Amino acid sequence: MPKDISSLDRRGPVQRAHPSDTVQADVRNFFSSSCAAGLRAASAPRAGGWPTLSHTLDEVRALLLPSSSSSAQPSGNCLPVWATLPADILTPVIAYLRLTDGAKGGESFLLESAVKGETAGRWSFVGANPQKIYRSGPNEDLRGDPLIPLEKVLDDYKLIKVHGAPPFTGGAIGYVGYDCVHYFEPKTKRDLSDPIGIPESVFLLHDTIVAFDHLFSTVHLVSHVYLPPSWVSSPSADQIVADSYQAATEKIAALAAKLTSTAPLPVPAQPKIEVPAPKAVSNVGKEGYESFVTSLKGSIVQGEIIQAVPSQRLRRETKLHPFNVYRHLRQLNPSPYMFYIDCGNDLRLVGASPECLCKVENGGKVTNHAIAGTVRRGKTAEEDLALSGELLASVKDRAEHVMLVDLARNDINRVCKPETVQVDSLMQVEKFSHVMHLTSQVSGMLREGLTRFDAFRSIFPAGTVSGAPKIRAIELIAALEKERRGVYAGAIGHFDFAGDSMDTCIAIRTMTFKDGVAYLQAGGGIVFDSVEEDEYVETINKLGANVRCLEEAEAYYAALQKEEP
Repeated sequence: MPKDISSLDRRGPVQRAHPSDTVQADVRNFFSSSCAAGLRAASAPRAGGWPTLSHTLDEVRALLLPSSSSSAQPSGNCLPVWATLPADILTPVIAYLRLTDGAKGGESFLLESAVKGETAGRWSFVGANPQKIYRSGPNEDLRGDPLIPLEKVLDDYKLIKVHGAPPFTGGAIGYVGYDCVHYFEPKTKRDLSDPIGIPESVFLLHDTIVAFDHLFSTVHLVSHVYLPPSWVSSPSADQIVADSYQAATEKIAALAAKLTSTAPLPVPAQPKIEVPAPKAVSNVGKEGYESFVTSLKGSIVQGEIIQAVPSQRLRRETKLHPFNVYRHLRQLNPSPYMFYIDCGNDLRLVGASPECLCKVENGGKVTNHAIAGTVRRGKTAEEDLALSGELLASVKDRAEHVMLVDLARNDINRVCKPETVQVDSLMQVEKFSHVMHLTSQVSGMLREGLTRFDAFRSIFPAGTVSGAPKIRAIELIAALEKERRGVYAGAIGHFDFAGDSMDTCIAIRTMTFKDGVAYLQAGGGIVFDSVEEDEYVETINKLGANVRCLEEAEAYYAALQKEEP
């Protein structure tokens, strides 16, 4: 073991100017402990010792503080620092349970991914104990456009991007509910009932997270050294950086202590499962939903819209702990966006969404995915091929899909340079664990003076959960449904400390857990030749994966409890 791991980086030893730093000694002592040594022994040796801190204090100072010997100025005021551990015996689920004492409650998150629903994504992210929480809505301290306070606080962070850092190191993680659309498009505002009673948005501001790199089977414990903008030119800046570095290393050491603990793994407290389980109840029923379809078809014939996406919601009481539901869902329906978010106040989100709403990266590249057209997976490769061919040949699905791609192009064109807007892929069949979708991708480069928040506002909500033309479709849907949608059809994701980065998905195939009740919601695209009963059945099929997830989880835990003495 090296004498002081803070003096090492991937290039080997460098000279430290402050060997008396007690926090570095604490980190060194932790990594010298028996449990951490056991992890090291199980991992491949690495030049310069392992684990290491990514930056020494001197390196941090060089990146954050102006130099008297150079005209070059720092590129930001927020620097990620991290330590790396092997992840061969540590998983995101275990990490989440360790950090939250068995999902006991309290604001936290777990984000995972399966590429096209078939293979694990490279990165997973876990966080607990956010430094600040933002809740907005009529009954919250924050009211109005939920992006304004986020934009204000994140604007103070200018992330310095460094080689080797995970793609997401911290920021605001949470949801924007569908009903926030009226802040972006005031014409859509309506007085609607609120049967679930949750905030319009919740975001957790995290400066310390855990990032799993599944490609290299490593886990990065990340925090940040932050120099507030008002102190950049202050004589005290050096001390502020040193104090922030100390705080960051303390947070990293605390994460490491929890993740490598030899104590028994805490698991969610699971109340006794009711047998038989309560039945799910629809907010509109078959007759009500079919009346939605009939009404919207009339609006299409009258030329008001060309498509709309009404929905129905199921209310299902359950004794299941929401995290136990997530554990089943991630196996039953692996998807590009899998998430468990504890928003506090007994509000938890469990989801496996296939669809990107808005992603901004690479200096302003805006991306939107459109999914419209669905068919089940075949039981054999031959049936799979035949079903995908039927999907591609479906006149209805293709027509609906083209309309939504055109809407996505219009949304992106509102904020991007027109010459950069393009359809990257059109009507590709993507295979997920249980279904196949027709998917397309549209992208463009942000215009000068516009931000990721402008891109989000332009695209939100997705045409695939509202309709086209979007504004009129939203108005007609509200007149029929008469209730707030809540999280459903909104957005879930994160806005990074990096001012040009964000990633959000559409809140579909998502369960909202509140006060012992699971809320599940789904809709379908209505066009002029839609058949009422078929459209109702489509929503039931879309709800099927989450309903099945609840049923299988309840059966599993009921069987376990039956075996207990």
